[in-house]
Amino acid sequence: MNRERQLAQVFVALSDTYASEFDPLSLFHRLVHSCQDLLDVDAAAVMIADARGDLKTMATTDEDAAFAELLQMQSGRGPCMDSYRTAAAVSVPDMAAEYERWPTLVTAVREAGYESLQAVPVRLHERPLGALTLLRRRRGDLAEDDLHIAQALADSAALALMHWSTEPTRVDDIVTRVQSVIAAKATLEIAKGMVAQYTDTSIAEASRLLNAYVRERRVRLTETAYALVTRALTPDAVTDRGPGR
Repeated sequence: MNRERQLAQVFVALSDTYASEFDPLSLFHRLVHSCQDLLDVDAAAVMIADARGDLKTMATTDEDAAFAELLQMQSGRGPCMDSYRTAAAVSVPDMAAEYERWPTLVTAVREAGYESLQAVPVRLHERPLGALTLLRRRRGDLAEDDLHIAQALADSAALALMHWSTEPTRVDDIVTRVQSVIAAKATLEIAKGMVAQYTDTSIAEASRLLNAYVRERRVRLTETAYALVTRALTPDAVTDRGPGR
């Protein structure tokens, strides 16, 4: 399949808010993996700002705890925070050159094997909601075409987040929905931990099992996570260790 056809399918998937299994966490998961598949990047993550303006990680292409910690270093400062605050893309073609500015972040990024970073705002029209992080294992700016595509994907995801309800969107709904997504992500992390503990495996494997479960049954990830946390659903139901599996 050529890139143009892939892009068309991705934009349709991001905008399909009427699918029965659609939910914001799946939306962000689709966004970061689409970026990894379509763009000249090695890893991607999306962060959304909470009510205090701190960035919270919603989805990543790397489920390792070290990668999550690397992202959270940008909660208060860093290229992603700069992109969120200015609603503009921020390019860091050589992380090593920014050591004096962000010593802890630069060290963590380079130790993880990445040499350059591109931050793209996730915005609703001109209102920033968060930032999309694109990491590469080599120095250099992201190609201009890839940057435009990344911005279009991020903007499409923001629009889908606001329009997934059939009710008209009011200004106050933007804040409410963003905070709901952040709360849902926190619930998902608890659910991942429950599945990881039950299967005696990693958080990354628990995430894979949960995503496989929701894909197979065409259910919402947010609802599945909530059911696990409230004990309405048991961990064996989402793994291959349950009865009859």
